[in-house]
Amino acid sequence: MAEKLVGGDTFPELALDIAGSGQMTLPADIETPFAIVLFYRGHW
Repeated sequence: MAEKLVGGDTFPELALDIAGSGQMTLPADIETPFAIVLFYRGHW
């Protein structure tokens, strides 16, 4: 299991598939210095 981030930590790079199509890489594709990312698990 990965360790939790604490204040001052660098956000790890993540490549995410976007619902519908495409892909987003975090944090590279975020255009602002601060952002909130919501992960929705969908239906099981």
